[in-house]
Amino acid sequence: MKRVKCPKCDNYITFDETKYESGQRLVFTCPECGREFGIRLGVSKLRETQREENPDDNARDARYGSIVVIENRFHYKQVFPLSLGDNVIGRYQRGSGVNIPIETSDPSMDAHHCAINVSTDKQGRLKFVLRDGPSVTGTFVDNEILGDRERRVIDDGTLFTIGATSIILKVNNEEDEDNRTDPKGA
Repeated sequence: MKRVKCPKCDNYITFDETKYESGQRLVFTCPECGREFGIRLGVSKLRETQREENPDDNARDARYGSIVVIENRFHYKQVFPLSLGDNVIGRYQRGSGVNIPIETSDPSMDAHHCAINVSTDKQGRLKFVLRDGPSVTGTFVDNEILGDRERRVIDDGTLFTIGATSIILKVNNEEDEDNRTDPKGA
């Protein structure tokens, strides 16, 4: 099953894409606002990044962890793998140049909202540092707002909010266990 969003009222319409061929044009009438709009079936450029049908597949590709955009009123669950270095997070906008383009209609999320820097420490463990863009509405970690360009070390399971969208950091546990050292130094 596929979902399409009405461009006028953001209402979702669900349909069975298996009944149609790639390249076929479909016309929908929104039951909420009555707007008529069309789509062409096929593979979008954004789909290669997001894999909307199986968002958890991206988590398997995440050697350096991933972020999970929690389904909210603006859009559905999205999973993005992280890479070493800066991972710039923001609202999807053609040509914006962000590494992690979140597809949303959340007006409070900037095109370049925040970034997660992934690096390794001296023991080879992954280190995640979140910083605000600076953004207009701010980045919140544990209900505390980060100042402009303020940095905060985050770890597995950390919930942070950009605009009205909540995101959870997921760390690849196998990688983390391989890099873990004995706390007693033995």
